[in-house]
Amino acid sequence: MALLSFERKYRVRGGTLVGGDLFDFWVGPFYVGFFGVTAAVSALLGTLLIFAAAAQGPTWNPLLISIDPPPIEAGLALMPLNEGGYWQVITVCALIAFGSWALRQVEIARKLGMGLHVPVAFSFAVFAYFTLVVIRPMWLGAWGHGFPYGIFTHLDWVSNTGYQYASFHYNPLHMVAITFFFTTCLALALHGALVLSAVNVPKDEEVKSPEYEDTFFRDFIGYSIGTLGIHRLGLLLALNAAFWSAMCMILAGPLYQGSFIEWWDWWKSIPIWS
Repeated sequence: MALLSFERKYRVRGGTLVGGDLFDFWVGPFYVGFFGVTAAVSALLGTLLIFAAAAQGPTWNPLLISIDPPPIEAGLALMPLNEGGYWQVITVCALIAFGSWALRQVEIARKLGMGLHVPVAFSFAVFAYFTLVVIRPMWLGAWGHGFPYGIFTHLDWVSNTGYQYASFHYNPLHMVAITFFFTTCLALALHGALVLSAVNVPKDEEVKSPEYEDTFFRDFIGYSIGTLGIHRLGLLLALNAAFWSAMCMILAGPLYQGSFIEWWDWWKSIPIWS
């Protein structure tokens, strides 16, 4: 069905979580809703605050601009704008914007009579961000443990955090997260390639049906998960990638401090190896 002909089914009243008919409107093809308003306002405010913080100096080079969290010694206190306060307010704006975007997805799904899989999936990404800027810093006792908002400084923070534990690649939950990320890429590449190979046929040739796709993988690896199954698998893999990437940061610091290389000494001491 063409998207334009579907507009009549989509542009119906109802499905809102907050505001009722007051915010139940569209701007062009975009549904707004109460959470569309809060997302736009918080995103705009956060962006303006980033420019305001950058204006404090010392550079306008986009690669070097950095909005830093409060110093570690400040703990969990609210700080003046130029001493980490900008970072705190921008973080609040970002969380409101991300949360609003997820709730706007809920309203759109309710209007269309769809399941809530999309907002649930997006919420896992928001949770990963929330873990880095709220949960982990609070658990460690200082907002300074959050990452700075800057291109190079963010990369430096990632590198420095890894070196604090000798080698972050030995973090067992990091291993789990990376495994899910790689497997997600593999599943998406295989799925996308299979669909394109079935539907991108030469001129005047009929598009192949899903049975051809199922048969390919039955012949290729001996099993086909099916058209619905591959999307369930993709969602499962992606959600786990986001979840365990957050958990590996909870492990590093709040639950374990030291060298992750030495953490594996318990494995070497299992009697069977001797």
